Amino acid sequence: MSETRTPLLTVDNLVQHFPISRSYTVKAVNGVSFHIYPGETYGLVGESGSGKTTIGRSIIRLYNPTSGTVTFNGKTISGKMDSETRNMLRENMQMIFQDPMASLNPRKKVADIIGEGLDIHHRATSRQDRADQISEMLKKVGLSPEHAARYPHQFSGGQRQRVGIARALIMHPKLVIADECISALDVSIQAQVVNLMKDIQEETGCAYLFIAHDLSMVKYISDRIGVLHLGYLVEAGTKEEIFSHPIHPYTKSLLSAIPHPNPEVEKRRKSVTYDYRSSGIDYAKGTEHVVEGTHTVLATDEEFNRWAKE
Repeated sequence: MSETRTPLLTVDNLVQHFPISRSYTVKAVNGVSFHIYPGETYGLVGESGSGKTTIGRSIIRLYNPTSGTVTFNGKTISGKMDSETRNMLRENMQMIFQDPMASLNPRKKVADIIGEGLDIHHRATSRQDRADQISEMLKKVGLSPEHAARYPHQFSGGQRQRVGIARALIMHPKLVIADECISALDVSIQAQVVNLMKDIQEETGCAYLFIAHDLSMVKYISDRIGVLHLGYLVEAGTKEEIFSHPIHPYTKSLLSAIPHPNPEVEKRRKSVTYDYRSSGIDYAKGTEHVVEGTHTVLATDEEFNRWAKE
């Protein structure tokens, strides 16, 4: 990915804290920075509670960021937005949610769920044009135009997720935030949905922020990957850099947990354990160190020198 290109999305030192009481605050995201270029897929991985979903929701402004700067399509969207910037954000950035049932209104037909963006932003010139756009999008995600008259409960989990994808893509966005959009699906359906997303990306040129647990799937779909732990971006780089030459102990631990399809190799696979509390590592004291190219690691100077030699 050429570094001379202008990023579509730039996240700079994003902080998202949630005050629970006067004496307690949940520090979900702590100074995360990354960027996404047009047409590429940036994978965000990490364990449950690491802050992946919070980052996605903060970027699309479902949450108001505590601090930091988010720039999208040349405009700052992290602070107070005027109506023009707000409309630009809502038209050009969409989200595919994790739960394909909870994210769809059970009282609305599929046609109204998918066509809501068209109605709000006046993207259809007539009722027939609206129906044609919805039918075309349904076919694009592998559903039939006749499905437009059905309700969400009449579909399987994989079909509901396709409806969610159609709802996000009907606006032809420049960036789609896919928040663990395959984790609730069967393995065979996961492959279908991910291949569908890749095909649509090739056709439309949209970019993805792909949030997931499944490292193998992230490797398959992503161009670059960021590893998140306890609200800190501990390592980032291309998928080749992360999978072939991991530096941070947490990244090594994640990769060592990937099962191998070959039973003989699986027998010899050894998982690397990592416990932050007993490791002696303090993420707050670390700074970003460049390993090579786009490969970066969050560490102190001493930690980086030690890990680089291992």
